[in-house]
Amino acid sequence: MTDIIFNLKTIELKSFIPAKDFQISLAFYSALGFEILWQDDQLCLFALRDTKFFLQHFYNRELAENTMLHLQVENADDWYHHIQSLNLCETFDCKITAPENREWKMRDFILIDPSGVLWRIGHNI
Repeated sequence: MTDIIFNLKTIELKSFIPAKDFQISLAFYSALGFEILWQDDQLCLFALRDTKFFLQHFYNRELAENTMLHLQVENADDWYHHIQSLNLCETFDCKITAPENREWKMRDFILIDPSGVLWRIGHNI
């Protein structure tokens, strides 16, 4: 069975992220720098280079506040300063922490989107 699985090829894995207010989340992720590749009134495919995810017009508080994503970047401090320069958390109801070195050999910070989805944005150290 294991031999069969190793012969199967995968292309990518995309998460579905809930949106408390679909229009606000569309604006938030667009302002953050993600590009809309496709959209209808229930779903949006966002991309930033090879990183993609679906934003869904669906909200469950328990699901949203227990969704955690990890975005590995080249430099977490650059991302943090980029987000700060956009004044995202003043414009949108989001939260951000300062970058920190973690015991798991990453430097990262937390960004919580307007729906309560937690993103860890970091790089290896």
